[in-house]
Amino acid sequence: MPPPAERIADNSFLLEEAYNQEYGVVQHINAFFRNNVGRQWVYSFTQEWPINPAPRHQFSYTLTATNSPDFPGSGTGFGDMLINWRYQLVGDGDARVALAPRVSLLVPSGRSRFGRGVGATGVQLNLPVSVLATEKLAIHLNAGATLVPHAKNEVGDRAGSHSVNLGQSFVWLVHPRANLLLETLYLNEAAVIAPGLIRREQTVILNPAIRWAHNFTSGLQIVPGIGFPVNIPATGRAQWGIFLYLSFEHPFKRGLTK
Repeated sequence: MPPPAERIADNSFLLEEAYNQEYGVVQHINAFFRNNVGRQWVYSFTQEWPINPAPRHQFSYTLTATNSPDFPGSGTGFGDMLINWRYQLVGDGDARVALAPRVSLLVPSGRSRFGRGVGATGVQLNLPVSVLATEKLAIHLNAGATLVPHAKNEVGDRAGSHSVNLGQSFVWLVHPRANLLLETLYLNEAAVIAPGLIRREQTVILNPAIRWAHNFTSGLQIVPGIGFPVNIPATGRAQWGIFLYLSFEHPFKRGLTK
């Protein structure tokens, strides 16, 4: 395998790899999704920071903005925020198998009456497992849940909600700095429909994608990518969209390189 400084590792789109950032390296992740129905789009920005030399612990946060035309007068605004902590339990980016559970605080910074958030504080758990099956093929598995005890809908009704996500991806290392991806994500989500009542909505998302890297002698790595996700709901018609990705990863301590 090429050394870690030469290949792309932690840049999936819909799933997480089980690799924490190296100590002294920060990553800034931009993601944008738009579907083919209406003018709905979602943008997210995530920043990841390792917080000890091991590096076993990683802190990150995720900010979102969205446009939801299904909600009259909503326009564009901030969505909910995630504050994340992840622990490298097994392995790292060089290991055959890696495991890095994450727990996140969901902060209700989006306005639920405009469809931009769940309207209450929640907790999200995710368990990513990464397996280097061959020198050219990596497999990533995710299982997670989001719990919101007092979720609120656009008219102010509240109910306890829990959602589940399961995912799997193949990453083909066609080149150390160019990868083909096929991600599959299953979502079983809860929507508040009346006081104390929820409706479950199931969706499968298939996302063929490509990513590539530009490495610089300073230690900076820029990774653009593009995907073409297809949303297949349990009922109704499938929808397709476009997913754009751009990350910047660089040392933040003098004298360190990736």
